[in-house]
Amino acid sequence: MVKMPAEVRETLEKQKPLPIATASRSGVPNVVFVGLMKIIDDETIMLVDNFFYKTARNLAENPKIAMVCYNSETKKSFQIKGDVTVSKEGKDFEAMRAWVHGINNKLPAKSCAMVKVTEIYNAMWGPAAGKQIA
Repeated sequence: MVKMPAEVRETLEKQKPLPIATASRSGVPNVVFVGLMKIIDDETIMLVDNFFYKTARNLAENPKIAMVCYNSETKKSFQIKGDVTVSKEGKDFEAMRAWVHGINNKLPAKSCAMVKVTEIYNAMWGPAAGKQIA
């Protein structure tokens, strides 16, 4: 796992909603927006499954994810890749559910997708575009 630098965390926190990409076992891609995301620590991002369908199926078949974030104020953008563990019970799930229902108790909070960050790339145009930073 890799640690997210402060500028990555700050950019990710400002990205609302967060576009995430998954793929099926056979490589069919899927991209969706996630409305509720929380940075747990420098290596872990929690995504809330309120309305995943293809995304849930893809993560069951292929627990890899990519996401991109952009901050128009700082003109920074990063692509983050990671390994995902999905839970529908246990400590992480209960903490996620309490957090979500504290925001809006009508949201289903069906599962908790914990992303362990494995790679981070500069996603901004220019000479450093695509360079791995962590």
